Amino acid sequence: MQQNINIKNKRARFDYEILDTYTAGIVLGGTEIKSLRLGKASISQSFCEFNDKGELFVVNMQIDEYSHASHFNHAPKATRKLLLNKRELKKLQKEVATTGLTIVPLKVFINDRGLAKMNIGLARGKKLYDKRETIKSRDNKRNLDRIKKSFNN
Repeated sequence: MQQNINIKNKRARFDYEILDTYTAGIVLGGTEIKSLRLGKASISQSFCEFNDKGELFVVNMQIDEYSHASHFNHAPKATRKLLLNKRELKKLQKEVATTGLTIVPLKVFINDRGLAKMNIGLARGKKLYDKRETIKSRDNKRNLDRIKKSFNN
């Protein structure tokens, strides 16, 4: 069994400014966790939202169907419940409702006990000029590293 599952949402840090992060458990069925352990998942288009009962769900998370399952397989893009403490849920719900922030999934991993976890972030959307700044600073860092490497040789 492969333990180092680490599925990241690379667009989240580019599109959003992450203000706070939380680690939440995910409610999964049998074929979902088996497929996730094989690394067959994607969270690039997903987001989190609350229902009327105050429960947090991840929407648009893609977990491919398990290849060795029969007709009891799961739906690939089903909404899946996230597990957090009550006070964390209330704090997140208040932040989303009052200030207009959003909750984005950052990373899905399997912890040392074999449970599926998701890092979620309370985020504010970046403007276009912020994204340009991010691209410019990344390019400058890459060029600086290239120059340092040429001087060290």
